[in-house]
Amino acid sequence: MAQEVQQRGRVYPPPPGIERVWPAQLTALVAIALQITLPNRLTAGPPWLLPSLETALVVLLVISTRRIRLEDDHPGRRVLAIVMIALVSAANILSLYLLTHYLLHNDVSNGHELIGAGLLIWLTNFLIFSLWYWELDRGGPGVRAAGRDRAPDFLFPQMADDRIEPLDWRPHFVDYLYVSLTNATAFSPTDTMPLTPMAKGVMGAQSLVSLVTIGLIVSRAVNIL
Repeated sequence: MAQEVQQRGRVYPPPPGIERVWPAQLTALVAIALQITLPNRLTAGPPWLLPSLETALVVLLVISTRRIRLEDDHPGRRVLAIVMIALVSAANILSLYLLTHYLLHNDVSNGHELIGAGLLIWLTNFLIFSLWYWELDRGGPGVRAAGRDRAPDFLFPQMADDRIEPLDWRPHFVDYLYVSLTNATAFSPTDTMPLTPMAKGVMGAQSLVSLVTIGLIVSRAVNIL
């Protein structure tokens, strides 16, 4: 009986399976497009410079992937992806800093513009951290697609209960997108728990950016209206 239970239990890592990359590429392009719509005073240097560089990196990612799915690990592609995600993240945090500085040191009368800028920064934060989670968990999407998953960085509900089918379930991009959304709105994990110091640090950074954006800027903008 014990052997039968063991055979029916959830196996880790799950067997190899394709990892579709077009949702992540589309998310990156949307995040870059949101940055382009920010007011010029909330960007570093020429407003076209960073988005152009980020878009070029996405194009290189598309070319290096060759297809809309991953079936094995591609270290060069992963390095490009992490560089692109880091650039978008840094630009978004800089925009948040500039917006906070502008709010604290200027007589702000246009509350509508402030709310719009804060919303764009929050949306970019939500999208870009979904890419962080997708790219970092278990060694990255290529490693997961090959069935060589490293130790999990996140504990999803499906992993904690062998009664949930299928038993060979593994997270895909939509799962990381949902984790990012709940973390950005609740400022803390909800149904998916971070397991590693890296996961906790990344989720903590997203919560901090989201808290500052919503708590300091948007609430102040409402008072201005």
